[in-house]
Amino acid sequence: MGSGAIRRRLALGAAVLAASGVLTLTAAGGAQADSARGCSGREVRTLPFRTGVTHVYKRHGYVCAVTVARRPGAARLMAVSVQARGNRPVADRGRYRYLAGPVTVHTGHRCVWIRGTVGRHSVSSGWILC
Repeated sequence: MGSGAIRRRLALGAAVLAASGVLTLTAAGGAQADSARGCSGREVRTLPFRTGVTHVYKRHGYVCAVTVARRPGAARLMAVSVQARGNRPVADRGRYRYLAGPVTVHTGHRCVWIRGTVGRHSVSSGWILC
């Protein structure tokens, strides 16, 4: 095999690798956009408040919640918590730019109480999904 044939095969191999890398990045970006909120399942509640929104998802006896800032930017205090009736709340608190969570709790068929905070404003659901 001549050096021209080797170069063509190397070029073809490099093109195939580049194309597969682009497809992988495109697929990963799409999957990331679908799960940008970090919870799987069906969205069952949206709890809006002045500085953010808390999204609540449910799947196979589990409830998951995330709090998303309306205006992402500088890091600020954000929190989300999920409490199944009869249990202690499970929370994610910290200084975040975009979202707090996800927080997932096994609830079975129990009611849950969801709380979300961005800065000085917050939302509290009361007992829901009973």
